[in-house]
Order: sequence, then structure tokens, then C-alpha cells
Amino acid sequence: MEKVQVKDAKGKLGVLTVGVGAVATTFIAGTLLARKGQGIPVGSLTQLGTMRLGKREENRFPKIKDAVPLANLDDIVFGGWDIFEDNAYEAARHAEVLTVEDLDKVKDELEAIQPMKAVFDQDFVKRLHGTWVKQAPTKWDLKELVRKDIQSFKEKNNCDRIVVIWCGSTEVYLPLSEVHNSLPALQKAMKEPNSDQISPSLIYAYAAVEEGVPFINGAPNTTVDFPAMWDLSAQTQTPICGKDFKTGQTMMKTVLSPMLKTRMLGLSGWFSTNILGNRDGEVLDDPGSFKTKEVSKLSVIDNILQPDLYPELYGNIYHKVRINYYPPRKDNKEGWDNIDIFGWLGYPMQLKVDFLCRDSILAAPLCLDLVLLSDLAKRAGFSGIQSWLSFYFKSPMHDNEHIAEHDLFIQSVKMKNTLRQIIGEETIDFMD
Repeated sequence: MEKVQVKDAKGKLGVLTVGVGAVATTFIAGTLLARKGQGIPVGSLTQLGTMRLGKREENRFPKIKDAVPLANLDDIVFGGWDIFEDNAYEAARHAEVLTVEDLDKVKDELEAIQPMKAVFDQDFVKRLHGTWVKQAPTKWDLKELVRKDIQSFKEKNNCDRIVVIWCGSTEVYLPLSEVHNSLPALQKAMKEPNSDQISPSLIYAYAAVEEGVPFINGAPNTTVDFPAMWDLSAQTQTPICGKDFKTGQTMMKTVLSPMLKTRMLGLSGWFSTNILGNRDGEVLDDPGSFKTKEVSKLSVIDNILQPDLYPELYGNIYHKVRINYYPPRKDNKEGWDNIDIFGWLGYPMQLKVDFLCRDSILAAPLCLDLVLLSDLAKRAGFSGIQSWLSFYFKSPMHDNEHIAEHDLFIQSVKMKNTLRQIIGEETIDFMD
């Protein structure tokens, strides 16, 4: 198979996080610790995962990072934006995800990461009140300020390449409108005063993609999943991917649902509830932001189970999702699932799942992988929606002509096959 022409990963890779809160600081601090040999990047496929090459009897199972031309962790330079002025060390201490003992091992590097002023709109995040924010007459002007930030960071830190990743809060639900259907309509809306169809996340995405910088949407926001942004990414030959990091409860759904379908077991209902207490939990306590998350979480089961094909098994599922803000838990989320299934002759059974997870601990390795793989995609000349990265998202992006794949194991095969193609190896059409 012909190898894809990939530009060398030479020079520094600038990683700009939108939001320097719990997820971002856990990602940044963890990466700094890992490259010092003071922590293991557990959960990162690019760092710990292997990939079979050739026939099984050849016994070639190299680590992905050894087989694929990824950027080296030592070459990453971190920066970002936030609505609060705290540096990354102060923000990490406030988030209380990592221990002070671990944070102090990279304290100097974290303290040097001073967030740039953020784009903030109270209408899109009701429960937060930003104090370190940009001011400009229009959202187009705000976009220009973000572009200048990207350019300045790249120049100041002597970076060869940049990737932007959204690690911020969930915005209120924004249904698609005519504004999002074409690039001229989007540009017109951005230049109008106080357009309510342009979210802060969209402003960051537009600035990055216009600059030719890969953009990763880690939240369920309406950000890059519409035709206007697809057109812009095609124009600038820029990879985009999203949306909403697949971390806890939804990851379980993408594993358990294929099990039910593979065994032709029926499903009557799936009730999911969560308690969490970090900033994300506070934001999701607002009905508008919860609606955005709910849409993302609800999309998984129907896609995997295909009720149209199996109406007697999945044609009448009752699916409910709840998220409850509970401050004492901080970043330690608990997700309960009650799953009512049925088997032979319709006899009922139940599954109960209680996942005591840590959102930022699960999200951090996804951030690292997505940054490295998006940079790889850019160097490989890929652009537009990176569907091969669906493995990492609750609600994988797709265009109007395709259906998203949610099955975690099919997603894994697709991702590894894309990596095989990049390095000129034969693809494998079954699990490895």
C-alpha cells in the first residue's frame, strides 16, 4: 500500500487549550509529568497502545508512537485562554483533581502558563461569571483577537505548528439555523452586533481554522458540526473533529450496547443519572447547557442498536439521562445506569452499572491523543471532518451524507486502519 506523504514532526508543537480549568490542567500537568518520567500516561493510546502490522504470524505489534510519525512530548509547548486570570498551577490547585505533591513537581512550568483573555458570553454559560475576558464591537472582531493570540503565541514560543482544543464548559443548546448553512451567512452574522447565533466556541473554531490550525471540540457545543465550518476547513485544508470527549457513562454505553446487539438481546429502557461537583457540574445545572449535553448523550444507543432493523428488540426503548450538580463530589463523578433488558421469549432481566469515575482523569489522555493525532492529520494533508477520530467522542461528527459510528470497537478498528494507511501498511478488516 502506498504510504501517505507526511511532513516531519520537526520543531515545537504549540497546544492551546480553550479553558484552563480541571480538564486542561490535568492534561497539561500530566503530560509534563509523563515527559519527565514522573508519571505514566495511562489511557493514552498514542503513548501506551500497540498496533498490529502485517499478518498475525509475523508477530509485529509495535507501540503506536514508535510506528507512526507523531510529535514528541518534549516538543509540546502549552498555552490557552480562560475567563479567570489564574495561572495553570493556581487553576489546578483550585480544581483539586491532582495532588499538590504531583503539581509541585511541575510547579514552575505550570505557573509560567498564564491564560490569555477569553471570549465570553454570559448568554451561553449562565452559571459562570468571567472576569478575564476580551471586549470587541462584534464577534468577528473577537475572532480577529483570537487569531492574533494564536499568531503571537506561535511567534513568541517559536512553534512550528499549533493545535487548538476546546476544554471549556458546555454552552447552552444552540440549534442550527440558516446562519450555519453557508460561509457567507456565517460571516455576515459574525459581523453583526450581538448575534445570538454565534457562540464563543464557534469564534475560537473559526479563528483556528481560518489560521490553518486543527480544532478539536471536546464539548457538545454547536461549534464545527455544520456546513459553513466544513467549507472553511476545506478552504484552509484544516482538520476538525469532535464532539464531546467520550469519558465515563457514554463510554460504557458504547461498550454495552454492542454486546446486547451482538447477542440479539432486547432492550426496554436505559436510565442514566450522574452526580458531579466540578465547574462542569455547576454549568450543567443550567437547563440550557444540560440540553446540549443531553442531546449528545442520547444519540448513542439508537445509532448502535439500529431500531429500524430490529424493531422487535429495540423499537420501543425508553432512554432517560439526568445530570445532578453535587458540590461535595468535586471532579469525582458517579454515573448510575439501570438497564432493563429482555431475553428468550421476552423474559426480563436487568443490568446495573455504578461507575465512580474521575472526569478529568479520563479526559486528559483523550486530549493528548487528539492533539497528537490532529497534528498528524494536518501534516498528512487531511482536512475537514476526521471521522477516524470518532473513537474519542460521545457524538462523533459526520456530514449530511453519512451516519456516525458509535460502536467503540468498530471505531478502534477504523482509527488503527487510518494509522496503517498513513504509514503504508495493509489495513485489517477485523478486530486485533
